Amino acid sequence: MKIHPFAAVRPNASDAALVASVPYDVVDTAEAKALAAGNPKSFLHVSRPEIDLPDGTACSSPEAYAQARRALDALRADGTLVQDAEPKYYAYRQTMGSHSQTGIVACFDTQDYLAGVLKQHEKTRKDKEDDRTRHIETLEAHTGPAFLTYRDDKAIDAIVADACRTAPLYDFVAPDGIGHTVWEIATGASCRGDELQELFARIPVAYIADGHHRSAAASRYAQAHDFAGESRWFMATIFPASQLKILAYNRLVADLNGLSDYEFMSRLSEHFDIGKGERNCRMYFNGRWTDLSWKIPANADVVSALDVSYLQDKLLAPVLGIDDPRTNQRISFVGGIRGDAELEKAVDSGKAAVAFAMEPVTVEEMMAIADAGAIMPPKSTWFEPKLRSGLFVHTVA
Repeated sequence: MKIHPFAAVRPNASDAALVASVPYDVVDTAEAKALAAGNPKSFLHVSRPEIDLPDGTACSSPEAYAQARRALDALRADGTLVQDAEPKYYAYRQTMGSHSQTGIVACFDTQDYLAGVLKQHEKTRKDKEDDRTRHIETLEAHTGPAFLTYRDDKAIDAIVADACRTAPLYDFVAPDGIGHTVWEIATGASCRGDELQELFARIPVAYIADGHHRSAAASRYAQAHDFAGESRWFMATIFPASQLKILAYNRLVADLNGLSDYEFMSRLSEHFDIGKGERNCRMYFNGRWTDLSWKIPANADVVSALDVSYLQDKLLAPVLGIDDPRTNQRISFVGGIRGDAELEKAVDSGKAAVAFAMEPVTVEEMMAIADAGAIMPPKSTWFEPKLRSGLFVHTVA
């Protein structure tokens, strides 16, 4: 696996907390507008530029891409964002309660992505790839890092630990209570950053945990530019697998597909037991939580053994008519970070008929599926904490 240092465009130290924003794809327009209100330095002006355009402007419209470029240029022009003089790597720690994870921010090779060295576990949608590709083209930059993981390596851990003993570039707590600390890992003579390339060259594969569309768009941009210069490389933060935290990705179903409550429960009992068992999820229905359990068939492969697969195959598709969860408008998904209250609210208000709180997929399951060349069901993993946007920008032109 190949990595590459880069001269990041990043906030000056005094503005880092103001610039750093949630990723573009975890908030809608209204939420982004509320988060950026009164803060002209928020990177949401770049990542969700429709918030600064007339109501109803599509986030994938030509006007939105042009506004994103204006916003990025303005942040650079007024000194909010500055570019490092030399290429570097960066160590990036996130702290959420008692959990912390420390990764390396670097550029990764789109040719490794195309060759399968950077393994995927999700399908991508063309419209979302188109959006991210157009965003890169217009801004001539990667503005949001992909989220990668690899099997732990003690030598790499040691370099990161050394960097984290120096004075940080940034150290702040975001409004959501998550801490963000960044250190530089310099390259050049007598600097340990140069060792990272050699060490990562020994790592056979890495895994895309989050950011499949960013990675796919980066490869499309690179191919369109014949892999010339920085176009070949895309920005990501890579974490040791042992440090990652995956939360559940829960399901809301709008209606019972024409079934009565009795018919629904009768059909459910064909494949699920009430109470705790070998595998479990929880169902919120008619104002109460119920534990559902089942046994995984002995001949199940790595994908069909997942809890989300069993629920889809035995209940959502055959009983509730959710044929394709990627496109069916009667199902929606709620990240586990929002808790049970979000599911209860949706059902109690009538916005959904039933909710399912899933058990989280493990990192080992995710890597096993990617190693097998298989694809996980949509909305199977919710990684938390999320990488903040705006702390690093990788220019490609």
